Amino acid sequence: MDVLRPPLIRIGGRVYRKNLLQEQSFPRQEEEEDFCAGPGDCVDEPCEAFVVEETERGFQCRVEVPSPLYKYIIGKKGETKKRLETETRTSISIPKPGVEGEIVITGQHRSGVVSARTRIDVLLDSFRKKQPFTHFLSLALNQPALQEKFLQFKEEVLEKCSKDHGVSSSLFQNPAKLHLTLGTLVLLNEQEIQKACDLLQRCKEDFVDQITGGQPLTVEVAGVEYMNDDPAMTDVLYAKVHMKDGSDRLQMVADQLVERFVASGLMLKEWDRVKLHATVMNTLFRKDPTEERNNTMTGKSSFKERESFNGQNILKLFENFYFGEVQLDSVRLSQRFSSDASGYYATSGQL
Repeated sequence: MDVLRPPLIRIGGRVYRKNLLQEQSFPRQEEEEDFCAGPGDCVDEPCEAFVVEETERGFQCRVEVPSPLYKYIIGKKGETKKRLETETRTSISIPKPGVEGEIVITGQHRSGVVSARTRIDVLLDSFRKKQPFTHFLSLALNQPALQEKFLQFKEEVLEKCSKDHGVSSSLFQNPAKLHLTLGTLVLLNEQEIQKACDLLQRCKEDFVDQITGGQPLTVEVAGVEYMNDDPAMTDVLYAKVHMKDGSDRLQMVADQLVERFVASGLMLKEWDRVKLHATVMNTLFRKDPTEERNNTMTGKSSFKERESFNGQNILKLFENFYFGEVQLDSVRLSQRFSSDASGYYATSGQL
């Protein structure tokens, strides 16, 4: 790490430097992240981003933390928590595993409480980024007419291109789950899910209705394109989506939604603009017939190595395939590895 240009982390509207971290692996134990910080580190960090209360015995700060992240504050055999308390001269109270609540930091000196809080924020931010996403903002494209055209596309591809390397029926999207993904989120408890739902409603009031005029957006799904550089080694093939009237209103809604969610801390910024696409074939779908059912039940994904397919003939033969016209009337907070009665992803909230 270049000490003159350390990595920066945005937390609560403020920017902090990230000190060098050392990660250790312990067989059959939860991983622990080590600090290389001296007793005086971070004491001068600004604390306007959180509240430090003065009490009869000193100072106190409360941190809302989802219970799945407690273990990263505790560390192996409680070592991370003990080290934090020793180096910042504070006491850190953590709820029991699985019980939602607040972590409470107390100490005789305000600077120590601020230091402990800042370190906890950086530690949690680091481990949160390692969590697989749990939810995503989506626009459903599973209307019956479009599902029918998608199944026609699938049938024709398998009829004409099944001998091409890697092409098989397991690569195709479930027609009931055809969608546009605007962005992904890691929501680890009901409070975070509710926060995302509330933000979605505020977005509707602040700018979505103004852009759309309160009316559904009519889009056309037509043509296919691939994600990577070599069509002979394709991993993702997607259908292109555009507004029927030629406007950029859908792009505006998508970009502003993601911008607002990134600003709230609920979403990480990945691209300058949202890439509007509907995945129709994906090598991540190449799996055993029972895998989707098992994933839905356990909420876990398979990380086996992807096998690309040759998409050259598909791109040539179906370059302008017309999937249909769709009315988009809601943005959904969809839950990963789930299904509702219609076969689409379970919805935690929508606008």
